[in-house]
Amino acid sequence: MAAAEREAPMCPESHYLVLHEKQHLPRLGLTGAASPKAGFDGRYQGTTPTGPVLHSEKEFHDAAKRNDTARMEELIKKGVDIKAKNNIDRTALHWAAGAGNEEAVRLLLDHDAPVDDEDSFGMNALLLSAWFGHLRVLQILVNAGAKINCVNKNGRNLLHCAAQRGHIRVMEFIMEDLEDMCVDETDKAERTAFHLAAEYGQLEVVEFLIRLGCSHSAKDKEENTALHLAAKNGHLSVLQKILDIGVDLDEKNLEGLTALHLAAEGGHSACVKLLLEAGADVNAQTQKKMNCLHYAALHGYEEIARVLMGAGIHADAVNYQNASATHIAVLQNFPAMVKIFIDAECDLDIPDNRQQTSLHIAAEHGRQDIAEMILIAGVNLKLTDKQGKTSLDVAARGNHINLADMIIKADRFYKWEKDNLNSDSDSWVAKHLTFKQDHRLETQHIRSVMWRLATKYLKPGEWKKLAHYWKFTDAHIRAIEQQWTGINHSPGIFLPSFGLCF
Repeated sequence: MAAAEREAPMCPESHYLVLHEKQHLPRLGLTGAASPKAGFDGRYQGTTPTGPVLHSEKEFHDAAKRNDTARMEELIKKGVDIKAKNNIDRTALHWAAGAGNEEAVRLLLDHDAPVDDEDSFGMNALLLSAWFGHLRVLQILVNAGAKINCVNKNGRNLLHCAAQRGHIRVMEFIMEDLEDMCVDETDKAERTAFHLAAEYGQLEVVEFLIRLGCSHSAKDKEENTALHLAAKNGHLSVLQKILDIGVDLDEKNLEGLTALHLAAEGGHSACVKLLLEAGADVNAQTQKKMNCLHYAALHGYEEIARVLMGAGIHADAVNYQNASATHIAVLQNFPAMVKIFIDAECDLDIPDNRQQTSLHIAAEHGRQDIAEMILIAGVNLKLTDKQGKTSLDVAARGNHINLADMIIKADRFYKWEKDNLNSDSDSWVAKHLTFKQDHRLETQHIRSVMWRLATKYLKPGEWKKLAHYWKFTDAHIRAIEQQWTGINHSPGIFLPSFGLCF
């Protein structure tokens, strides 16, 4: 896929595929439409109003693409239909104009080729010449009487096409030599040339339009300004230029997003820094009460999260679902992001609209690495969700055996720590603390003894007495039992795994 196609997936102009090596005019398509391949793979699938395209007509189109006027004249003398269209309504004039072939364009016009014919996407020869920046061809077509107020099916006019693609000389001609061209004319999405230049990072065009006095604050259908679009797409130099002219940094679009939200959501850290330095509100919220940190957490943008937190964002702010950035990072499975929030001492016990804490979410989805970080940080293990379930209950219900084991170990450890540790031992314990499954050689003997005890000596149900003796709680026992219902051996064989070390 060519750069032009990647740049604008939502507009017909975006689907041109530039194949200069093959001397082919780029193709044009609409998102969701059939993908025309005429003229690009050696086949020709087009039709005319009267039937299939003839071989001579295909050859005529190909000659127009490569500016082979001698061959074109030969075919004209043989009676080729110069108005013949392919399956997307392209004529030879479209191909010649899009390729910038002046001689071919003149020849076609001399033989009365319809100058304003549109292809199936509303693009005529004039719009094609503006899109590809062929000023001389555009001038030839204008002098031949082409309609200058034409638009394609997205409502894009000559200025829009040239602005999006960064063709300054074409834009200068349009604004200086053509009549009735409004700099703030909008397309069907209510975007001006300034919007498009900002969206596609065309700095020179942005500067040109500013000199022309374009509206800096115009909004499209989604109420995005040029500032929004530059930030969303990470165009730092364009963003700086727009900031220099003085605009509302905290203007919100239809969904309540500011430029800072869009820069954060897009992962554009340099743009985030620039907007913050310019004074953007770091705590601005969208209609769904999302702040920029929520978006950074949603996509795992660690650097942006650090920048936002350094700028003083409310790290524990909750959205419309009462979810904090930590909730989101856990749900999206970004351990490094969760670590950032833990190091910043974010509140890990905030309940969302299901009354679930970050640990509940980790337990529900089996996020072992994240769960261990949260457990080591220290949280309230007694908190319950709307169904009255603790994080241990949730892990057990989801059959996340290792995670349930970790929660039991953590619960037992913190009780043991409270009764046994003094301040001198705190630093050593914190450094070596882990709640993951114990595979150490030092405990292998204990595991072996417990296996023999459970399989050879304990009667059904007696393991619970042993568990109570070792100070496992009823909640611990229920969780262990839930994991191993239906097995041949007593669940007591798993007591070494479930926190026996504490």
